[in-house]
Amino acid sequence: MGMIEGLFGLLFGGGRNVVAQTAEVFRVNAEAEAARGAGLQSAALEQFGREFRVVRRGWFDRLMDALNRLPRPMMALGTMGMFVAAMVDPVWFAARMAGIALVPEPLWWLLGAIVSFYFGARHQAKGQEFQREVAASMAAVPQVVQTVRDVEALRAAPPVPALDSPQMGEPTGANPALEDWRIGR
Repeated sequence: MGMIEGLFGLLFGGGRNVVAQTAEVFRVNAEAEAARGAGLQSAALEQFGREFRVVRRGWFDRLMDALNRLPRPMMALGTMGMFVAAMVDPVWFAARMAGIALVPEPLWWLLGAIVSFYFGARHQAKGQEFQREVAASMAAVPQVVQTVRDVEALRAAPPVPALDSPQMGEPTGANPALEDWRIGR
């Protein structure tokens, strides 16, 4: 009994556990990990609480916050407005887009840099791609305008029956494919 008691005293004596301490070298102590996680979460929540604490702000701060919230909705609504303008008056829209196509490239780069600082660096690459697509769309504007004019002209003209189309109930004439099928049966 003395030898076993001495071994247990060596392993677990003095408030320590050599087995548990050795196992923690290879595997994280789940209880200690949970305590660290809870401490980290409470520290983060406390920081967020301090960040969003109600502070009396002046009219200038409130005005700046309001102005900072405007660009994204204005850009979204403006883009949708451009689509509406393109459908309502394509010629007016084409004239505006032709004017935009004349803006020098360094000015586009400057605008891209300003907006990318506001919205992020990804905008610049997308903006240049958008500019190439706008130029390609602008090249198609005369064809689109002509198509719209042709469609409007069709609306004004009365329908004319085709001369070579049969009237209802009249035989259609010879159909070589149908005749070959009939012969094959």
